[in-house]
Amino acid sequence: MRSLVSILIPAYNAESWIGDTIRSALAQTWPRKEIVVVDDGSTDQTLRVARQFASQTVSIVTQENRGASAARNRALELCQGDYIQWLDADDLLSPDKVAKQMAAAQECQDTRRLLSSGWGYFMYRPSRAQFLPTSLWCDLSPVEWLLRKMGQNLHMQTATWLVSRTLTQAAGPWDTRLSLDDDGEYFSRVVLASDAIRFVPDAKVFYRQPGFDRLSSIDRSDKKLESQFLSMQLHVEYLRSFEESDRVRAASLAYLQTWFGWFFEERPDLAQELGRLAATLGGRLEAPRLPWKYLWIQKLFGWTVAKRVRQQWNRCKSSVMRSWDKALFRLEDRNFAIRPGN
Repeated sequence: MRSLVSILIPAYNAESWIGDTIRSALAQTWPRKEIVVVDDGSTDQTLRVARQFASQTVSIVTQENRGASAARNRALELCQGDYIQWLDADDLLSPDKVAKQMAAAQECQDTRRLLSSGWGYFMYRPSRAQFLPTSLWCDLSPVEWLLRKMGQNLHMQTATWLVSRTLTQAAGPWDTRLSLDDDGEYFSRVVLASDAIRFVPDAKVFYRQPGFDRLSSIDRSDKKLESQFLSMQLHVEYLRSFEESDRVRAASLAYLQTWFGWFFEERPDLAQELGRLAATLGGRLEAPRLPWKYLWIQKLFGWTVAKRVRQQWNRCKSSVMRSWDKALFRLEDRNFAIRPGN
């Protein structure tokens, strides 16, 4: 009998996208699947939209708002699958994503083999998704995968993974202390619990690019900064537990330096902690540098103001691009609707 695949979808205020996401899960060509949607106390119409899909295949449950990690843990408790497909409430899977990865799983016959796939950013039009391969898009050992992730500041999107029940149990639950980079921390544990990562190039995930505000707000929220800080500590701890070497220390230092700018002036206490962690790795963190076009602002008004100006400029560019893409999406949808036969 073919393995059962559980597609687990945590949802919070996703009424605009949850229908498309569930449809992409239902469209999977792998025949044995179940879909579990956990509404995490949404204040919009997410639950109402999701309930329209309820069936023997699709289970819809709700809980008080406790965060994405808690919603994922609830979905995991409820599911019965031999393999787990995580899927955020605004992302999409190609119809054969699960089937292609399951073919690879059946070929290797190793439940400790972790399966990954390619992924592409899009805003409103999946047909315009940009698939940009990185050095993680290949077969790798666990330690090599984490070295590249941390040393080169790379990541794999949440839905790219297909995880066996064996690996899922070995990794443990999602860490509910984390509100930012919870997926990065969780999948680092999954990776290190695996024997190897098998990359399946033809399986695809469509990652809806979040609004710029979600990323830029990191430095305005102590909760998010503390979450990022804890995740960074855990990343370094996991990698060092696997191997203590010069290459591990170099990758860890590069990783700390990449994110140091978020803490530099906003949270000097956490910046000092990162500095002490860097010292245990035999290095030190340098004051972050802004691109040259913001240096005059930094000289006149300081680092924080220059950083804010950069963020505001990037936010404006992102807003214009999203508005343009949304307009084209609506135009394409209208043109499709008025074609003969539609």
